[in-house]
Amino acid sequence: METIIEKVREHAILSGVGGGLLILVCIIGFLMLKPKEEAPAFPVVEEVTQVVTEKEEESSSAFSQESEKILVDVKGAVVSEGVYELSLGDRVRDAIELAGGLSPQADKQSVNFAQKLTDEAVVYVAKIGEVEHSAPAVAGDPQAASGKVNINKATAAELTTVSGIGEKRAQDIIAYREEHGKFSSLDDLTNVSGIGAKTLEKLKSELTID
Repeated sequence: METIIEKVREHAILSGVGGGLLILVCIIGFLMLKPKEEAPAFPVVEEVTQVVTEKEEESSSAFSQESEKILVDVKGAVVSEGVYELSLGDRVRDAIELAGGLSPQADKQSVNFAQKLTDEAVVYVAKIGEVEHSAPAVAGDPQAASGKVNINKATAAELTTVSGIGEKRAQDIIAYREEHGKFSSLDDLTNVSGIGAKTLEKLKSELTID
């Protein structure tokens, strides 16, 4: 009888150990097969933040440029001559619009409407007939071959292609020409405000006269 009881106890112990091992194997298998959690995509968030920051900087820069004011003197064949306040980056056409637009006598070919404005700039609109427009360059033309600018025929835009002549100086040259007539020699340029003998020497190589 005691032998039977011992065998029953041994069987129970073995069954318990076997059951425990089975549970342990199941737990290990579950842990091994469980999918790993992916790390949060923080780099994407950083990328988006960087793009937003760059756009904010661009907007701030554009706003700063638009808010900077300049003064421009508009003269000649416009409805209302005067000094007008514009924003940095505005163009000649904007200044002319503030002056009420072109007058009926205005020579549109004498103006570069797309040119950007700077502080203290002068916009001069010539009247029809005041400025002789240069004819297109043709083969055999001495002036075309030399590449020089004729101070008696050049528009303000053409004068500004000469090194040392900016928009204001070009307008001063045209204003002098309209008031006193054609230049008789290049030396007459010294009569224009802001052009001295030294400046003239630097300009002569790029200028001509008819």
